Amino acid sequence: MRHNSRFEISHGEGFTLVELLAVIAIIAILAALLLPVMSKSKAQAQGISCMSNLRQLTLAWTQYVQDSRDFLPYSQSDNQGLTDPTTTDPTDAYTWVTGWLDFDPANPSNWNVAVDIEKSPLWSYCGQSTGIWRCPADPSMVVPSSGPFQGQTVPRVRSMSMSAWLGGFGGVMQPGNGEGADSPPWRLYHKFNDLSDPGPAQTALLLDERSDTITSGNFLVDMSGYLSEPQLTQFNWDMPASYHVGAGGLSFADGHTEIKMWRDPRTTPALHNFEFTSGQIPCPNNADIVWLQERATRLLQH
Repeated sequence: MRHNSRFEISHGEGFTLVELLAVIAIIAILAALLLPVMSKSKAQAQGISCMSNLRQLTLAWTQYVQDSRDFLPYSQSDNQGLTDPTTTDPTDAYTWVTGWLDFDPANPSNWNVAVDIEKSPLWSYCGQSTGIWRCPADPSMVVPSSGPFQGQTVPRVRSMSMSAWLGGFGGVMQPGNGEGADSPPWRLYHKFNDLSDPGPAQTALLLDERSDTITSGNFLVDMSGYLSEPQLTQFNWDMPASYHVGAGGLSFADGHTEIKMWRDPRTTPALHNFEFTSGQIPCPNNADIVWLQERATRLLQH
């Protein structure tokens, strides 16, 4: 005699093919709806982390300036052998960070924090934290050809650059990059009290820079065309990053940070997976460049 069991499978109560397809379709729709939300949440988290990194690095800069009798560190040294880590210059010791980033696996500046970052005069002021020197959304990677990370894919060590108008190239703005990049006629700030115009709250300090334009420690905002000839605006090698859904992070000399949404598509071209050295890039009437110029420097008073 056969006895029914509550554990016996009833073959007539399974899902039909149509029902299974309907369930799969619903799951796919839900996933499609949730993916943008999750991506947005990740972008927001990275933006918050980027702002935190910029604040900490800016605080380190502020403490250094206070301990240095108001003198600003140089945005770049006067070292003409930047791509050669064996060369040194007296201005290196007063430069916020030395070295040269690229995508060369044999260049330890890309992946070894001991080469440049740990030699920074800001190092002792930033809690010896290496993570605050880069944006978490920076996608740039390198595969070192030597050292402890040899053969591994690792993130490059830095994405932050300092405005070249703060300290300049070892205390000067080298001629030859065009009038929009020279001092005079544009003001080069040497001490914190010099920042009366446009003022600390309106003077950009650190900018998150694109992975394919970042090289030395400075970010040069070219002043060509400011203020009456916007048809002459141009990028001069350096371009801001846009890792936060078309926006980039930056800090100011008073300590506050912002995420700036870039408006002109010429400011946010697709990233190259290599360093490009195109120099001056004309961008007539680029409102993003004008925005940066307003927060960079002013003409010297005659």
